[in-house]
Amino acid sequence: MKISSIRELKKIANKIKDAVLPGDSILLHGEIGVGKTTFARLFINSCENKNKLKKSEVLSPTFNIVFEYEFKDYKIKHFDLYRLKNDIDINNIGLFEDIDESILLIEWPELIKKKPTNRIELLFKYTRKDNERLLKINSFGRLKNYEFG
Repeated sequence: MKISSIRELKKIANKIKDAVLPGDSILLHGEIGVGKTTFARLFINSCENKNKLKKSEVLSPTFNIVFEYEFKDYKIKHFDLYRLKNDIDINNIGLFEDIDESILLIEWPELIKKKPTNRIELLFKYTRKDNERLLKINSFGRLKNYEFG
């Protein structure tokens, strides 16, 4: 599908927010600057709005590797694996620790060998137009039959 506005991406983030539960993961694929962190911000802010919490300034966790956002019954862990080199690095950051109490948002998930069962994968691609992206959504596990587009 083509995305040409923040409003369109926000609608998708809202649909995904309504589908995911603690234990689910959202994997964000795409080149630098294509919209992965923008999606993460829209998704996290949508969850905060749903829980009547103040909106956070959601930044890319490129240098911190992970930022956590606390909610009443769960956490959102926003990971950026761009600077990691191998699966040993992934094991060292505790990516899947307490997954059952968390929703994982993972940018640059290509190094993950064993992907979580219940996940949504968003694949962002540039188009020839500056304000447009292609977005492909694949879902797996209990999320397989949801329609997000």
